Amino acid sequence: MTAPATRRPPWLLALALVAVSINLRAVIASVPPLVDTIEADLHLSSAWSGALTTLPVLCMGLFAPLAARLGRRVGPAGAVQLATVGVVVGCLLRLAGAEIWTLYVGTFVAGVGIAIAGTLLPSLVKELFPPQRAGLVTGLYMLSMMGGAALSSALAVPFSHWLGSWEASLASWSLLGLVGALAWLPVSARERTQRATFAPPDDPHRLPWRHLTAWAVAAYLGVQSWQFYSSLAWVAPSYVAHGWAPSLAGYLLAAFTLAQLVSGLVGPVLTDRVRDRRLLLLPVGLLGTVGMSGLAFAPEAAPWAWVVILGLGQGAAFSLGLVLLVDYAETPSASGRLAAMCFFVSYTVASFGPATMGAVRDAASGFHTVWLALLCLMAVQLGLALLLGPHRDRIA
Repeated sequence: MTAPATRRPPWLLALALVAVSINLRAVIASVPPLVDTIEADLHLSSAWSGALTTLPVLCMGLFAPLAARLGRRVGPAGAVQLATVGVVVGCLLRLAGAEIWTLYVGTFVAGVGIAIAGTLLPSLVKELFPPQRAGLVTGLYMLSMMGGAALSSALAVPFSHWLGSWEASLASWSLLGLVGALAWLPVSARERTQRATFAPPDDPHRLPWRHLTAWAVAAYLGVQSWQFYSSLAWVAPSYVAHGWAPSLAGYLLAAFTLAQLVSGLVGPVLTDRVRDRRLLLLPVGLLGTVGMSGLAFAPEAAPWAWVVILGLGQGAAFSLGLVLLVDYAETPSASGRLAAMCFFVSYTVASFGPATMGAVRDAASGFHTVWLALLCLMAVQLGLALLLGPHRDRIA
């Protein structure tokens, strides 16, 4: 049996968690407001520019099992430290983004960092905080993730003007990663000390491939993530296509992510009081359906309302999915294995969303078909939510 990873005050741990998790979406959300400029500068198609959003999500899937292995080798907190440094390096590489290969390599490196940190954080929440605070802490790191996304999407275009290029704008988020790496140092240092003192636990390490509960959660997260990353990639460009200025479209995307700040915090906090997660998963799915319907059928009627409603639904849906990774696991190790499997499946599938929707846009010469396709997936999400009741078997 190991000692707890740290005995620091919970509020200090929560601050360190926030400082790391704020980096887990900023790298991705900083691209869409600049996508038209990048396409024109580098002569990219919509499918290739969509890949700049797709690539980190694909990394989040493919490298999730690696995160579990790395966490066993160097400790989960130490792995998160390395991952945060990877995000910094990846952002800095995008400073030379005029060379197409450097842009994609930097995005790949940052994506690997996001994959490792994002996979291990649910198990760290289960390990470092009491069960009655799991929902609140999950909400806090969801809040910081979406806060980073809102900040980067709102400032991407202004930064490109102030710093002189879209490359500098994308690279500037390395400073946020540096703050996260420094804030996490005491947590990883304490873990190294304790790993030298206490023997590692004899926990099983196989991913729960044969567990029906794991597949139910993975399917839910996969459908929800396909919608989220597709929306993140194409909300701003769709309104640029309607004649909006890129900076205003960036603010619209920021409103989308800011709405997720609210629901991403409130949803998990409610799970501390509502045992049957379906009572939360179904209403937030309906919110997403309303927002997506507005974008599909009346995009110019109330654009700010549609993106806020969609953001409220998607933010809560994703954060509740993160709570499920804690709910359906009996131990921190089991939570880490469940997260690794679910993220591998869901993010690998979802990674095809932005580029696929970009190809749909190219084929249909517009965004109406894109939002219709995503609306159909929202119905699938609601069906999967019905399967996620409180009596499902947990991962041992």
